[in-house]
Amino acid sequence: MCGGDLPAERRDQMLSEHGPTRLQVSSPPAKNVVIMRVLRAELGIDLTTAKAMLRRVLDGGYSGTLPEIEHLARTLRKSGIAVTATRS
Repeated sequence: MCGGDLPAERRDQMLSEHGPTRLQVSSPPAKNVVIMRVLRAELGIDLTTAKAMLRRVLDGGYSGTLPEIEHLARTLRKSGIAVTATRS
């Protein structure tokens, strides 16, 4: 779905067929603000939600489809955060 949001039905199908992928921070970052900034920009969320999402990311509990997580991981890497996208 180039340039647009993935329809919920298609997203659910991808998760069902391939399972979720988790975003994992390779080492505890000292740059939590950078991670929150990327989350806010990429996911279009507010500061309060970004703080909650940061905890999920650092705990290894943030997951989604492989393309979603890999896109976010690439953006975080460009910002100097060491992360990996790992299939659950």
